[in-house]
Amino acid sequence: MAQDMNGKDIISIHELSREEIDQILYTSHVLKMKNKLGELYHPLKGKSLGMIFQKSSTRTRVSFEVGMWQLGGYALFLSANDLQLKRGETIADTARNLSRYLDGIMIRTYNHQDIVDFAEYSSKPVINGLTDLLHPCQVLSDIFTIQEKKQDLKGLKVAYLGDGNNMAHSLMFGGAKMGMEISICSPSGFEPDPEITRLARLDASQTGGKIVIEDDPYRAVQEADIIYTDVWTSMGMEGEEEKRVESFSRYQVNSALLEKAKDNVLVMHCLPAHRGEEITDEVIDGPHSIVFDQAENRLHVQKAIMALII
Repeated sequence: MAQDMNGKDIISIHELSREEIDQILYTSHVLKMKNKLGELYHPLKGKSLGMIFQKSSTRTRVSFEVGMWQLGGYALFLSANDLQLKRGETIADTARNLSRYLDGIMIRTYNHQDIVDFAEYSSKPVINGLTDLLHPCQVLSDIFTIQEKKQDLKGLKVAYLGDGNNMAHSLMFGGAKMGMEISICSPSGFEPDPEITRLARLDASQTGGKIVIEDDPYRAVQEADIIYTDVWTSMGMEGEEEKRVESFSRYQVNSALLEKAKDNVLVMHCLPAHRGEEITDEVIDGPHSIVFDQAENRLHVQKAIMALII
């Protein structure tokens, strides 16, 4: 498993080969074991990561910043107010300048095209920390977590209930690459992007995976190995909250829904959770939940990504 990923951008799982994903998963396992054993490992000593945040974050900032420190490097936090982008400097000029100072750049922003443009003009590798279209680091961490719990990924069924958003998109890409069945269950008008669905189905056709778009939550979770959910109102969509709560009310992950899945079903949530909306306290804190395992694994998987590409 000797994929040379040095200098590679991590923008979309669709752009990664199966071998590259396997390399990330294997490296994540190694780094997690080193961390648990207290072994110091500093492959990025003397290296720096710029972290551009136009969207606020808990898990993304802490996991990248701590991860870079554990790898021996330095992470520099840059909010929207810290950059000249807010005052009209172009993305191209910002990318060219930061590439002269930094060894890698992570961006968490709204418009997906912004990170695509940034990567085009950056001479250093760029990591997508989240856009409105995709959330690849989260899903790579989720796949790693599922692999820890279930070992073999091929053929597993993941039922995602909620908005056809960046999480749904990246889950389709990640599941398709690994030969999994991904069932996206959303109310009418909130389905995933048709082009993302087309590309994910193309990936699935090459691995034996399956992408299903569904609107009935009880049908979606039948024979599911994993039930996954996310907030109904993503950051930047607060004005739609009342409408969304009404539209998504029957998509709540609760005990009644879990009874329709496999007895050993696992429950996942990318967090933050709006308890009492998309998921109940009883489920997120219950025996089927691996929510906080997947949160921890953001640290290990993102360390693997940084170690491989910087």
